[in-house]
Amino acid sequence: MKSMLQVWGIFCCVCSCALGQNTSARPSVVNVGALFTFHSTIGRAAKVAIAAAVNDINRDPSVLQGTKLVVQMQDTNYSGFISIVQALQFMEKDTIAIIGPQSSVVAHVISHVANELQFQMASVAAIVDYYGWKMVTAVYIDDDYGRNGVSSLDDELAKRRLKILYKAAIRPGARKSEMAAVLVKAAMMESRVFVLHARDDSGIDVFSLAYNLSMTSGGYVWIATDWLTACLDSAPRLGTGLLNTMQGVLTLRQHTENTSRKKALVSRWSEVAKEEEEEDGGSLPNTYGLYAYDTVWMLAHGLDAFFNSGGNISFSPDPRLRAVVGGALNLDALSVFDEGTLLLERIRNVSFMGATGPVKLDSDGNLIQPAYDIVNVVGSGLRTIGYWSNYSGLSVVSPETLYKKPFNVSANQELHAAIWPGETVTRPRGWVFPNNGNELRIGVPDRVSYRQFISVDNQTGTVGGFCIDVFAAAINLLQYPVTYRFVPFGNGRENPSYTELIGRILTNEFDAVVGDVAIVTNRTKVVDFTQPYVASGLVILTAVKTQSSDAWAFLQPFTIRMWSVTGVFFLVVGAVIWLLEHRINDDFRGPPAKQVITVFWFSFSTLFFAHREDTRSTLGRVVVIIWLFVVLIIQSSYTASLTSILTVQQLTSPIKGIDSLIASDEPIGFQVGSFAESYLVHELGVSPSRLKALGTPDEYKNALELGPRKGGVVAIVDERPYVEVFLVQHDKFAIVGAEFTKSGWGFVSVPA
Repeated sequence: MKSMLQVWGIFCCVCSCALGQNTSARPSVVNVGALFTFHSTIGRAAKVAIAAAVNDINRDPSVLQGTKLVVQMQDTNYSGFISIVQALQFMEKDTIAIIGPQSSVVAHVISHVANELQFQMASVAAIVDYYGWKMVTAVYIDDDYGRNGVSSLDDELAKRRLKILYKAAIRPGARKSEMAAVLVKAAMMESRVFVLHARDDSGIDVFSLAYNLSMTSGGYVWIATDWLTACLDSAPRLGTGLLNTMQGVLTLRQHTENTSRKKALVSRWSEVAKEEEEEDGGSLPNTYGLYAYDTVWMLAHGLDAFFNSGGNISFSPDPRLRAVVGGALNLDALSVFDEGTLLLERIRNVSFMGATGPVKLDSDGNLIQPAYDIVNVVGSGLRTIGYWSNYSGLSVVSPETLYKKPFNVSANQELHAAIWPGETVTRPRGWVFPNNGNELRIGVPDRVSYRQFISVDNQTGTVGGFCIDVFAAAINLLQYPVTYRFVPFGNGRENPSYTELIGRILTNEFDAVVGDVAIVTNRTKVVDFTQPYVASGLVILTAVKTQSSDAWAFLQPFTIRMWSVTGVFFLVVGAVIWLLEHRINDDFRGPPAKQVITVFWFSFSTLFFAHREDTRSTLGRVVVIIWLFVVLIIQSSYTASLTSILTVQQLTSPIKGIDSLIASDEPIGFQVGSFAESYLVHELGVSPSRLKALGTPDEYKNALELGPRKGGVVAIVDERPYVEVFLVQHDKFAIVGAEFTKSGWGFVSVPA
């Protein structure tokens, strides 16, 4: 409901007419028309409510001050055509306004009123968003009323980046077998969140069929628009069988306050219903009835303000109809209410406390701060789990309470726990894998090398390997079965291009890709990846030489420069100690030859911490302490290096890492189909002429053994998993340098 002007709209006769009468004072009688379907849930409540309002208004002389309000009701029987005809008939009578209609197609014909379902669908979208569902299936009657509602729902969902996955349209007047066929097709889709927008008769049939099809069991979500609460609120005794078909359903109810006028109307509802010969006296009002009651009062207050401001009831012919006068349509009998615009303005300025609460409209004729109760069908009744209003969104606090508080949407977005279909309080996931007969087409690379990761048997069509095992394990963890088939990609003679393989997803040839697909930046821009299941990155593979040890291996831990610097330091330290000690220390005195020998002996004996000479000066002792610490470091480094040389096989290569590889200007190998080629060229600036495509491990081996001088390559850049598999069988090669990219392997899917 967008407002009373739209659910029970007042369409002032800017397009109504009379028989050319002019009334300059308050008339004794004011005629108003009303259009709705008598035998519908809404219509039955409206008929009683309008009659009650007319009686109350005419009994109160302070409202229209002697003018009698007469409302002539017509049954539209759910027909837009009949509604239009009856509206035109009202326009031939002394009728100043029309209340209604239920049919939105008539509203568009007789008044420029916005779609009354806008706010209701905004509340449905808020519920869907609150529970974290991304898509819904809309079930609706395929008429103007249903299509308008679904269109509004689509717009409101789009504002929250949600969507209608499937529109299950039911033909008006469809047999139950046709309805069942529509529901079965909807059940095959991915979404398990169903929004049912219908009228009471067809809506009840849909729930009954859904119950028989097990579509109201665990895992399903049903959200019904406010037709359901209108139906259930009006029934004095709810049948157990009826409620069993809709357990766990969420529905909406137009929010009304608990006013004194509402209590008075409810208390005498049965009496008025008997007078109208509508019910046996046991029915209850629904919110549509309450709003219909307030609509008549709003019209009465508007008429009173219209007359008080000097308004006159006068009509004149419509000049636009002169060109089509005559004929069976008798359009020349239609006249225009001259001051219809003034009456409409007075109605929009009305403000009073009605049965539903404060009644006041904005400049567009909409109720200020419309709201809905969010209701859960549980057991033998209905349970309110929260509210929605355009002021505060979702909340467990009533709208009239929130209106008194500062506006804060984020603090109010909550609902009480709901009981879902299947009698569970756990929020349904809202989706399953579709069972609509369409298998997922999963592309797999038809590799010729490193088939340990993924392989295709072209004779039997069998697909296997580590990547397939991971995929199968992931599928087995799902709660629902998934149908799929693997589609090999490649010619079987060389590794396929993974860029082309991923491109087949964008052209809708594949729904997903499973394999050793690296997650790289340019690919993530066009497709979606799963979380990586293998760590990967580019490394450098190159040939290495074995460095064997010999009798002079003890000299290898240090370079010649290091040996020379170390020796000089030994002599310098010995000379410094002699200078500081020989004047006061007898150990450093004697003939010149003895003193030279003492200097050499002291210096080199510190290497093994075996010096016996005592140091007496403070500076001498400081120098010795520092020097002994340096000697300890030198000794430890030497020991570690020598141990490594003597016990571990030493491999050497001219390539030390990616920087030296790029600077070498030598040929570089890469695996056919790998992203390494693009990365080397576009990211590292390597000339394409230096790159050589290699397909199999044997080609790797031969190219590295030949080397760049004999037509081979100096190194191969490839992903770590392939290189590690290669090294298991080839010990003459090794990874040099650090891994210079960080990525991983993932499965690929269509972008969301």
